Amino acid sequence: MTPKPENLITVLDAGSQKSCVLVAEVQDGVLRYRGHGVEPSKGMRKGLIAELGPAAEAINRAALTAERGAKTGIETAIVGIGGTHVRGINSRGGISMGSRMREITRDEVRAAVDRARSVALPPDREVLHLLPQEFILDDQAGIHDPVGMVGNRLEVNLHLSTCSGGVAQSVITCANRAGLEVQDTVFEGIAAAEAVLSADERELGVCIADIGASTTEIAVFFEGSIAHTAVLPIGGDHFTNDLAVGLQVSVEEAEYLKKEYGNCVVTSVPSLAEIEVGGSLATGSLAGGPPQGRLVRQRFLAEILEPRARELFTMLRDNLRNGGVLEALGAGIVLTGGGANLVGLLDNAESLLRVPARIGVPVPLSRMPQELVKPEFAAAIGMLLYTHRTQIRRASEEMGLKAKLKAMFAGSF
Repeated sequence: MTPKPENLITVLDAGSQKSCVLVAEVQDGVLRYRGHGVEPSKGMRKGLIAELGPAAEAINRAALTAERGAKTGIETAIVGIGGTHVRGINSRGGISMGSRMREITRDEVRAAVDRARSVALPPDREVLHLLPQEFILDDQAGIHDPVGMVGNRLEVNLHLSTCSGGVAQSVITCANRAGLEVQDTVFEGIAAAEAVLSADERELGVCIADIGASTTEIAVFFEGSIAHTAVLPIGGDHFTNDLAVGLQVSVEEAEYLKKEYGNCVVTSVPSLAEIEVGGSLATGSLAGGPPQGRLVRQRFLAEILEPRARELFTMLRDNLRNGGVLEALGAGIVLTGGGANLVGLLDNAESLLRVPARIGVPVPLSRMPQELVKPEFAAAIGMLLYTHRTQIRRASEEMGLKAKLKAMFAGSF
């Protein structure tokens, strides 16, 4: 195993259903896949860590698999944060630069952002992201980067993504126990958007819904900037549990039936179609005897799944309306995450939100195996892309600062 190269990026997506560690390297400014590891999650409940030991063990196994694939050691990672404890708020603040007009530098931008972030948060809340929506320079709005412009007063509309400090620390502690030092944390809704949304969609207005096992992370973009973030307490497991109760089968069989025969639109299922339930996945395999299945109408599955789908998108619609962004979805809604694979979800989304809907498949990295180019890996791939873009921006800012310092010193001699 070769030593860890400096240009390596590792991300961890620890969800309710799976723990995924994904490794890439930057070569000539391009992200290239190196390895990955996926393990069934343990010690998780409703998207939160319930038992540190089993959760850390699953992450460690995924990391070891990723190390073998990447043929290099992994010591640090960017960690995804999700769950209903994540909340977004909008704020506005600014600074005055006196009576004379001055050129805006990075220092003024930081000062304006610091003023806008000065909102009262509960003691247990931590800021995940500070995301400028637009800058306003002397009443001129719609500015994305004011550096180099001239004015008297600089203001910023800012979106703050916040999370529970205790929950975030549990994820960090779990990663540490698995042998990974956490470099940074990323809201999984924003990460997924990085992997599946186009620049045109962000400009026209779009909502991304990352449907995980326990929750659905949502993020809305408008005119190229983040406008709203939230998390809904419904995910793919809720559909599975509804089937398990309604059909009186195990959760494992309910998951299989959902993937193979599930549909969220009752009228799309032939009225006479029947399927066998409670057979080989239940009594036959567990009791060692012959399958004791029974026939049920396939439409019965849809009659269970469709109300849950309508509940999800009704909740999403109400959340967007309360956030003031429901009318801003010019490019519609994009569904991603493992839960997005359920047949009929797009129809329900279009029906209740009255906008176009599509499935968001992540952009593949160079050399990435096809098995990862699926909605369930959008958050992990998006974290790689988000981290890479952030590194490029920071390097550009540092280069600009060095050039200015060099010019200042050159002019003093």
